[in-house]
Amino acid sequence: MRPSWTHFPLALIGVIALAPSVFMVVTSLRSAGEYAARKVALPSDPSLGNYISALVEHPFLRWGLNSLLLTGGAVLLSTVVAVLAAYAIARMRFPGRNVLLGVSTSLMVVPPVTMIVPLFVLYTQLGLINTFGGTILIYAGLITPFGVFLLTTFFRTLPNELFEAATLDGAGSFRTLLSVVLPLSMPALLSLVVVNALYVWNDLLVAIIFLQDDDRRTLMAGISVFQGRYNNNVPLTMAGLTLASLPMLALYLAFQRYFIRGLMAGAVK
Repeated sequence: MRPSWTHFPLALIGVIALAPSVFMVVTSLRSAGEYAARKVALPSDPSLGNYISALVEHPFLRWGLNSLLLTGGAVLLSTVVAVLAAYAIARMRFPGRNVLLGVSTSLMVVPPVTMIVPLFVLYTQLGLINTFGGTILIYAGLITPFGVFLLTTFFRTLPNELFEAATLDGAGSFRTLLSVVLPLSMPALLSLVVVNALYVWNDLLVAIIFLQDDDRRTLMAGISVFQGRYNNNVPLTMAGLTLASLPMLALYLAFQRYFIRGLMAGAVK
């Protein structure tokens, strides 16, 4: 099939979108002196020295592990809470459920920066500054409203006959959730996990304010501080940014297969 004229604007947009990533990877393979001589150029002698330096001589690996801990903990906690809340709102009858959904949805439009000062004062009084547990609670609270909204909308689209059949088989609400709802909700759940993981992994505001010790910084916060201290070594910073992008890229590529499988399974049922 011959390419349509509409393919060319799309290809141009794709090239523009990928240009910063290509520049980041190419620059990370250059030396500091080579970059100082010419900002934009292909590496004359590509080297992984910047990556080795970032992992061995600088605390990028520790920051990455901190980011994995925060991201995994916040996404896990938020997903569990969102699943239980969305299932109750979507499939159970109790007074105030629509009000509860409305309040939860309205929290999505509240800018996180407006909650920083009261949270910082509260965490200072509770002694939760520079603690991973306290920061995980903040991230989970920020991303849970979106999860409740998304999963409530999805759960309401499931046929009532499935729940009636589960009730006839003697399954309770929790059993129905585990055996019927969750297997059918994998595309929505995986999409939610990827979106929330990207948000927590890339966040800078909360990480810088609530994790102030160097050994507890996340990868994004650490790179931001590192760039201020060693701003002359741009290739090393680019190597750190490339390393920071790999986990989320791997997460997306790993879950993409399950997206397709889930959509195909839903199409033939």
